[in-house]
Amino acid sequence: MNTLIIGMLTAQAAGGQNPIIGLLPILAFFLVFYLILIVPQKKQRKRHQEMLNQLNPGDKVLTNAGLYGTIVKIEDEKVVLRIADGVKIEYLKSMIAGLATDPKTGEELQKQ
Repeated sequence: MNTLIIGMLTAQAAGGQNPIIGLLPILAFFLVFYLILIVPQKKQRKRHQEMLNQLNPGDKVLTNAGLYGTIVKIEDEKVVLRIADGVKIEYLKSMIAGLATDPKTGEELQKQ
């Protein structure tokens, strides 16, 4: 206990260092964390929301579950997808991963 107090007193007397300088590594860590993780996630979320807003009936899409389907009808928060002849399902609009692309060429599949 005495050595701790003596150590603190000598550090204060010798260094006289500003306590803000001790916080700089922590602030730098949070800045890097923000720039590496949070900013790209915001950009990705914004692009996804823009894609969802531009969907139209007839677009071929891929869902987060891996289903390919064609949009038949768009409502507020859900879409009706045709996944096979005579098979339609209701799906949350936010669960659409993106427009369907051809795995060989990477180009978007054409509307039906």
